[in-house]
Amino acid sequence: MMNVRHPMLYQVNTRVWLTSLSQTLGRPAGLDDIPDAELDRLAGQGFDWIWFLSVWQTGAAGQRISRENPDWQKEFKDTLPDLRMEDIGGSGFAITAYTVSAALGGDAALARLRQRLAKRGLKLMLDFVPNHMAPDHPWVEDHPEYFVPGTEDQLAREPQNYMEVKGKTGDLILAHGRDPYFPGWPDTLQLDYSNPATQEAMACELEKIARQCDGVRCDMAMLLLPDVFERTWGRRPESFWPMATERVRKVNPGFCFMAEVYWDLEWTLQQQGFNYTYDKRLYDRLRAGDPRPVREHLQAELDYQGKLARFMENHDEPRAAGTCDLPVHKAAAVITYSVPGLRFFHQGQFEGKKKRISPHLVRGPEETPDQEIQEFYDQLLEVLKKPTVKRGEWQRLDCQPAWEGNGSWDALIAHAWEGSHHERMLVVVNYAPHQSQCYIRLPCPEIKDQTVHLDDTLSSASYVREGNELLAGGLYLDLGPWSYHVFTLDLKK
Repeated sequence: MMNVRHPMLYQVNTRVWLTSLSQTLGRPAGLDDIPDAELDRLAGQGFDWIWFLSVWQTGAAGQRISRENPDWQKEFKDTLPDLRMEDIGGSGFAITAYTVSAALGGDAALARLRQRLAKRGLKLMLDFVPNHMAPDHPWVEDHPEYFVPGTEDQLAREPQNYMEVKGKTGDLILAHGRDPYFPGWPDTLQLDYSNPATQEAMACELEKIARQCDGVRCDMAMLLLPDVFERTWGRRPESFWPMATERVRKVNPGFCFMAEVYWDLEWTLQQQGFNYTYDKRLYDRLRAGDPRPVREHLQAELDYQGKLARFMENHDEPRAAGTCDLPVHKAAAVITYSVPGLRFFHQGQFEGKKKRISPHLVRGPEETPDQEIQEFYDQLLEVLKKPTVKRGEWQRLDCQPAWEGNGSWDALIAHAWEGSHHERMLVVVNYAPHQSQCYIRLPCPEIKDQTVHLDDTLSSASYVREGNELLAGGLYLDLGPWSYHVFTLDLKK
């Protein structure tokens, strides 16, 4: 991973995928049944990382809560109109042990999968859920002091945030895992990071995980920050992440940490040892459809941008194909994946699937692939495989008005890549529902006295321009609504 400056990650919904394989095979499928041909396909598409969601052991308590929660039931039935109880496996984030579920083949099957991935140059990412555990985790009986306690009064006043559980010494009242802005997750118990023993125990869990994979995606990683934890629970912990990431890298020096993080705390976690942090800000600004905030977001320092995980959808967010029209989808994808950072894709995204699958479910709906979206992503992935975009240097470009009084340039977002041998790529997107024109000055002094061929890698468009004219006045562009160019620049005397 480290020799690829801007790697690509593919998120797999493991349990849903294996349920589909089970139907094909006519028997329960585990990790060993994932076809080599599928791993070959992912490697051939240019991916560097595969994130297998929800491989860890979960328990009966989480499953029971998932099956009985009426709000969740409504969501599940919206996804699966033919919902059956066996489709509700319980949340993959209500963990009872960081050992691979026996139903998937256990730790040994994961080790074999990791070897198969490595043979194809693919690295394995797994989940780490630092904030909470399942209500039937063994620590509830063996180490109840690891959890945030509650009182009878708190349980009476906030039943959504506390629950009664059985312990070795009697009944306990413990807090549900939560963030400060929402009710607790009812299938979880909150870990107490103000207790040094809890931090030590979780660091040990991370060290164990680091022997089984190459990186982790850390669920709601910002909840452990001292200020956030104190605001939520009224108790202030020592910083966990700097200690934990340093310890893990002694076990596995190249280990990668990716944080799910919100509230403008991305830079904070990058400074505490994370290789990558979610870029929810870019996602939200693209969803809003206003190009100027998108362009402003891309003005950040490259040290920061290069550590952002750029995504269009994931297991927490709605499906891109289900939330925006196809032209907007394509334009947003070109922006999202042509800027620096980790390019993060989600299983089903390439097929244009529209129904989000809850992490509580182990089966997904049948959906007909969208051929136009598939063809678009096939082309885009070919672009993203190019060394210029995976390892090159990125530069944001300014757009200038095409003529006085024409403000449409403000809808255009442009940037350029330069490869190790001066290969050039120019990306321009009109992120608006109207026609837009601009001039762009190219950062290419080598085009002097050259004839420049601009070939669009995502269409059949091709243009020839004289380098001296481009240096003097800039490249004139006129793009339709939600249109884009991803040009390679070839020079000829």
